[in-house]
Amino acid sequence: MRFKLIVAFVDETCTDDVLDAARKAGATGATVINHARGEGVVKQTTFMGLGLDIQRDVILWLVEEHMSREILETICRIGQFDTNPGQGIAIQIDVEDAVGVAHQVELLSKEIEDQI
Repeated sequence: MRFKLIVAFVDETCTDDVLDAARKAGATGATVINHARGEGVVKQTTFMGLGLDIQRDVILWLVEEHMSREILETICRIGQFDTNPGQGIAIQIDVEDAVGVAHQVELLSKEIEDQI
């Protein structure tokens, strides 16, 4: 079984919605790293011109490759990444190898039998 790592940088106000949607799309779990800092193309400032640190959450999902695109698109839609600039981004990366996922492999094998 092959896996993809999906990494999403999301506005902390929509973290729970993105997590719930990813699970409904097939993700079996996630790791959330709270309070990351970031900035987009245009650096946001306060009314006095001071820098405004935007708090983000970084969410990591290890997902089966056949399910990864649907999960990625769901994250994008629910997080409104393409419709609201600065809401967040998500990427997927090929995973060469993974350990500690035997319980997921067993569960996912049953779910994706028809796709393979």
